[in-house]
Amino acid sequence: MTATNGVETNSGPITSERPTVFIHTNHRQKIGALVSQYSMKRNAANPDEFDVRLIDHADYSFFEEYEGREYLRDGASRVWRNEDLQSFTPLRFMPPELMGYQGRAVITDPDVFAVGDVMELLTRDMQGNAIVCRPRSGAKAFEGILATSVMLLDCAQLTHWKVREQFDQLFERTLDYSDWIGLKKEDRSKIGLFEYEWNDFDKLTEKTKLIHNTKRKTQPWKTGLPADYIPAEKFKFFPPLRWFLRARRKVFGDYAFVPDYQPHPDRKQEALFFGLLRECVEKGLVSEDFIRDEMSKNHVRHDAFEVLDRVDPLAA
Repeated sequence: MTATNGVETNSGPITSERPTVFIHTNHRQKIGALVSQYSMKRNAANPDEFDVRLIDHADYSFFEEYEGREYLRDGASRVWRNEDLQSFTPLRFMPPELMGYQGRAVITDPDVFAVGDVMELLTRDMQGNAIVCRPRSGAKAFEGILATSVMLLDCAQLTHWKVREQFDQLFERTLDYSDWIGLKKEDRSKIGLFEYEWNDFDKLTEKTKLIHNTKRKTQPWKTGLPADYIPAEKFKFFPPLRWFLRARRKVFGDYAFVPDYQPHPDRKQEALFFGLLRECVEKGLVSEDFIRDEMSKNHVRHDAFEVLDRVDPLAA
């Protein structure tokens, strides 16, 4: 990978049909994206057979046009904030465009790290499906909502994915964010399911292929930092409580009363992240100056170097 100040440059469409892993991110999650990018190649048997690229929120100016404007989410209005921790999520649907609607791609969140060989996912039999992913957990699973934080894509079947157009529709109120992000508008007959191990939600076992630190409040590189995300409003069927939460945000601010980031309950997952970050530093893929700068912006925990010093090296 080619790095500039610790960040690989990935502008422009892809001109080859090599299978590609895309990691979408923004300025708040850049350290996670870089470690994720490294992990994909590190743990592959044949790392030269596929590419890994970042999709950066900062490269798409249309997001700025909607700063502070209301959009439709779960049937209610929310305010678009580019500073939010997850302002990159619409870019989950960008890989087919970047691939010229050809070939295969995997898209992942920046808090997803390879433990197994991602090439096994890129080359699996999709059985004619356009998308392969896993269901969401908890109540969302009963609503038929799918997890788009990791998807295997057959780009040729996804020519209707046009991110700018669909993003515009959120603010025109003709598309609900939750329906979009949960694939509820897609043809379900063209969606297959893979094993949970390809998107393991905060569970690291001997079967895990891709570990996803999906619980924002316990992401290992954020411990102790003030919250910079808006909690999900899980009260779809009791509007008065939703109205109260929205009023609270308007009066006290988006992050009011949201607790600071907490330690991850599984120390193995903290050790995995910092073991990978340590290797990135040793290989010159992430600089110490970059980490210090991220710490100063409250994007990385302030004791990151102490954790790096005490973490055990990862097994080869």
